[in-house]
Amino acid sequence: MGSDGWKSDSFAKTPKSSAYTDPVERTPMPRSTASARVTLAQVAEEAGVSLSTISKVLNGRPDVSAATRSRVEALLAEHGYLRRKSNLSSTGLIELVFHELEAAWSMEIIRGVEDVATAHGLSVVLTESGSRHAPAADWVEGVLRRRPAGVVLVFSDLPAGYREALRARAIPFVIIDPAGDPSPEVPSVGSANWSGGLMATRHLIELGHTRIAAITGPDDMMCSHARIDGYRSAMNSAGLAIDPEWIRFGDFHTSGGYEHGRSLLTGSERPTAIFAGSDLQALGVLEAVRELDLRVPEDLSLVGYDDIPLAKWVSPRLTTVRQPLRRMAEEATRLVIRMGEAPLESVPRMDLATNLVVRESTAPLG
Repeated sequence: MGSDGWKSDSFAKTPKSSAYTDPVERTPMPRSTASARVTLAQVAEEAGVSLSTISKVLNGRPDVSAATRSRVEALLAEHGYLRRKSNLSSTGLIELVFHELEAAWSMEIIRGVEDVATAHGLSVVLTESGSRHAPAADWVEGVLRRRPAGVVLVFSDLPAGYREALRARAIPFVIIDPAGDPSPEVPSVGSANWSGGLMATRHLIELGHTRIAAITGPDDMMCSHARIDGYRSAMNSAGLAIDPEWIRFGDFHTSGGYEHGRSLLTGSERPTAIFAGSDLQALGVLEAVRELDLRVPEDLSLVGYDDIPLAKWVSPRLTTVRQPLRRMAEEATRLVIRMGEAPLESVPRMDLATNLVVRESTAPLG
């Protein structure tokens, strides 16, 4: 047992010239059935490194150069090596990865993961990757050293090399609301973003609004586009014109909602309603409304997205699309635990239903 509490691989001597036995299970990859029978000693020879270096890579040790680690990882993946499955309760850890921690939104995710993890005797560690697109390389090295029972990533993506490294260590992973369009082999849990955008916009149309603007998240995030696509579908179905200037991509934060809201409300033709892609953006729009001496819902109807706890405490209380954040986190954690216990027959992709919560920030067009 090393100082970090994790058991290292061991190599048993044999009386034959092969010198070592293979301590990991092997699953054949498409390359060939013969290559799947290659020993770790042969992998070391093919990579041009020592067997101890192979062991360091398998254990996520930091004292291996990036180039060597990459070469060894590629060969291990190519030959289909998988670490033996561990009992989940013995590893004791679920790693939850955010690209940034935003208290109002993240807490619902954290609570959902913790509820399921605790029920299975597991603890949760939080990691902030700092990148919306994918965790940095040093995170991958760190998670290989920590060897959690599983990894749950939020608003992220995993390059193929990272996925292969995790699978080679039999560390299951699931992405909540992937940042991009994930590969078919990536397990994910999301929500019905398109339906959410559709029902939010339909609600405003049913109230008599025709000049409806939309503010959403980053242009490179799948959920941002799905919500806008739902908005477009509702507008098109109602025969309403869409002004390109009324569709804004930004971020999901209050500051972005404020900036885009103020811009929209001071334009040459002011919209009578705004669909915001997050409740935080909607709160930013509310601040812009106050600064401009306007009123919600008398001068502007406003719909948010997420239904964070704060949505029902602001004034006026916010009409919003309820995204089941906590349940998404629970389902992702259950899934990663199941994947750690036994291989699944297919890669799960789950989208949970959204629903509209009508409060006081929307009203019929006066």
